[in-house]
Amino acid sequence: MSTDAIVLLKEDHKEMRRLFKAFQDAEEGPASERQKLVKQILEALTVHTYLENEVMYPEVRKLVPDVEDDILESYEEHHVADVLCFELFTMDADDERFTAKTTVLIENVLHHVEEEEQEWFPKVREALGRNQLQEIGQRMIDLRPKAPKTPAAPKALKKSLDAVVA
Repeated sequence: MSTDAIVLLKEDHKEMRRLFKAFQDAEEGPASERQKLVKQILEALTVHTYLENEVMYPEVRKLVPDVEDDILESYEEHHVADVLCFELFTMDADDERFTAKTTVLIENVLHHVEEEEQEWFPKVREALGRNQLQEIGQRMIDLRPKAPKTPAAPKALKKSLDAVVA
């Protein structure tokens, strides 16, 4: 398995796309299936955004000044996703707004993923050497088991609060 930070994040993105498609395919099915899929989406997003906010973004911001604006925008996109994730965490799948809210979350995350992968990951790869990306990736791997798994976990709530008061 690669320890390259960008490869690891793209693997997370691929898993999120898979979960998003599964949710969309389940829209006409039982609410329990949608609930289960959203729980998986929330966990994947909570872990992923935590690792980016704690490791990738601060390191890249320090080492690649050319992507400063991209990183700041990404923090804000994460904040919007965090709010939606927290709201979905408290909802039942048979709530009339559950599917709509999940759809908005998916659209926002896909936009964010597209920007990362197309716009600033290439700049980061060009600016940082393979060793630096592997070091950042290893730090993300090491932190993953300690990452919050739900939007209501204290570390996830702190991340959301930091976005408001930072």
